[in-house]
Amino acid sequence: MWTTLSKTVRAGTAIAVRRNFCTPVVNIFDRKAKRLQRERAARRDDVELYDYIKEEVGWRLADRIFDIKRQFQNAVDLGAGRGYVTNHVLGETVQRLTAVDLSPTMLAQIKGTPGLDFTVQEMDEERFAFEENSLDLVVSSMSMHWVNDLPACFRAVNRSLKPDGVFIGAMFGGETLYELRSALQLAEQERRGGLSPHISPFTQIRDVGMLLNRGGFTLLTIDTDELVVGYPSMFELMYDLKGMAESNAAFSRPLHIGRDTLMAAAAIYQDMYARVSKDDATGLEQQGVSATFQIIFFVGWKPCATQPQPAERGSATVSFKDLGEVITKKKQ
Repeated sequence: MWTTLSKTVRAGTAIAVRRNFCTPVVNIFDRKAKRLQRERAARRDDVELYDYIKEEVGWRLADRIFDIKRQFQNAVDLGAGRGYVTNHVLGETVQRLTAVDLSPTMLAQIKGTPGLDFTVQEMDEERFAFEENSLDLVVSSMSMHWVNDLPACFRAVNRSLKPDGVFIGAMFGGETLYELRSALQLAEQERRGGLSPHISPFTQIRDVGMLLNRGGFTLLTIDTDELVVGYPSMFELMYDLKGMAESNAAFSRPLHIGRDTLMAAAAIYQDMYARVSKDDATGLEQQGVSATFQIIFFVGWKPCATQPQPAERGSATVSFKDLGEVITKKKQ
């Protein structure tokens, strides 16, 4: 359904009608199911065994915060989880940090770093609510890919940032787990004659920049990296995904998958994406499979008059075709 809002303005005898059309948000992910998944994962006795992906990405995001040569007075870790960024941020870089997440059990396990003044707050990422122009930094690690309305979330973050505030984040990209997706699709098409969405959809890197621009950010920096992890078989991968709280949470997810389909998918996975590694202890070769996790990193700034501005059109004094000669002269 389309919502139409109209406003009539009278100017003399003329009547101007302005209509604003709003596209409704389609909820793809079940946020209640995602909250339960995070709570169950956080209550496991061996929860730290499944943090290897998120810990690595969180450390990389914290390193990007250190690259910005300023001290942030008030920051928020959006979708903090078990503190994958908060546990690496130093008090010399951030004076005060608020870690927010959907899962209270995960928030209770955040340790922080010595000297860091941090607090925790239970909050849904889709209902990000901080005072306008109150934050210097918002960082989000591995939670944005579960948000239904990314444009609205980005606008809320932009609204809460002070001018020249920065938004740094990372999320799973569209190529994540393409091996598992392909194996399940081929197996189900063979056994059932159709396909089901067993893997949640992910944002494509080409869309992230557009969404950030729509959210009001400027001076964008977007890059991607891939983490390829080896597993003994498809089943260990699926078990680890459950421990990471990264199981499928789409409303359209099937609640059951047949054993014959799973066995066929495991055989297809092993045949198409086999991985041979050598055991460091014994020196023997081990058979396994590989899984790809595509990570999209992004940095966006809230516009400010003090930021670098592009030069006026036509103000250049050197042509691009002469750049080689200019660089050569400077070296001499």
